[in-house]
Amino acid sequence: MSLTPSTMRPLGSPAPDFALPNVENGEIFTLANFAGFPALLVIFLCNHCPYVVHVQAELARIAKDYPVIPLVGITSNDVAEYPQDSPAKTSELARRLGFPILYDETQAVAHAYDAACTPDFFLFDAERKLVYRGQLDATRPGHGTPDGRDLRAALDAVLGGHPVEANQIPSTGCNIKWKTA
Repeated sequence: MSLTPSTMRPLGSPAPDFALPNVENGEIFTLANFAGFPALLVIFLCNHCPYVVHVQAELARIAKDYPVIPLVGITSNDVAEYPQDSPAKTSELARRLGFPILYDETQAVAHAYDAACTPDFFLFDAERKLVYRGQLDATRPGHGTPDGRDLRAALDAVLGGHPVEANQIPSTGCNIKWKTA
């Protein structure tokens, strides 16, 4: 594990499109699946990262507390080297979290989003412009109970029609396990 911060993609960046299979049933999802919603939260995550394990319960609460904002997870780790992150093993995580997790086998989507760590959060507004790319909250494994304070403030701002605070603290977690040549 290598502690890695998010890259802090420029605010206002458009959401890169994707066409990825759902780990539970293979159904292909694209950005178009989320059209008409006031926002979209894309989360890069994986099964084995202790930072993701630390925030799982809070992610499930956020999914329930914000039913008008779809959440979608994307897992991009190299499953040849990290088989615990395979779609079959990630399907249980999707059931626990209550939102779809998609499999980025080629890692092209992770590259398109400039994703760097797990968890890595990307909140887009109704026009699918990036408004938040920071931490869930200030807790870390072994240090506090997640409450989602930072991400919830961004979600509340979007739903309230207010600008999201531009001073955002990067998420940190395990680096995405990139494939080697």
